[in-house]
Amino acid sequence: MKLWILRHGQAQAHARTDAERNLTEHGRAEVLRSAAHLIGQPLSAIIASPYARAQQTAQLVREVLGFEPQIRTVPWLTPEDSPAQVLEKLDTDDNVLLVSHQPLVGNLIGFLQHGHPHQPQPMHTASLALLEGDFPLAGLMSLVSVENP
Repeated sequence: MKLWILRHGQAQAHARTDAERNLTEHGRAEVLRSAAHLIGQPLSAIIASPYARAQQTAQLVREVLGFEPQIRTVPWLTPEDSPAQVLEKLDTDDNVLLVSHQPLVGNLIGFLQHGHPHQPQPMHTASLALLEGDFPLAGLMSLVSVENP
């Protein structure tokens, strides 16, 4: 299985709520550069946080790739969710893209590699990580690459 983890692009500093922060123009450009790394990859699903900036990021990727299935929006990919909860909810589809936020993305990558979240992976806005393994289980996946826009 290949698991891609994408942090949303740069977002507005302020909005009525954190969940309503939109991507900036710079953030959109970052996402487009990161999405280019996914061209030709056989994605089976794009799963995203319900927050506006993650939804906008996922939609840009979907458009770049010409990905036909709808984005799966889930409540367990928000910034403060736990990596263990993500793994409980994640089905074992091959070749999945998760679109989420820090600190979750860094903690999730560390959890998948090391079996604990105490060594989080630094992830800039629109950074794209690729992990590979037989199943998305704590400590059983290998970090293949991290692409920064």
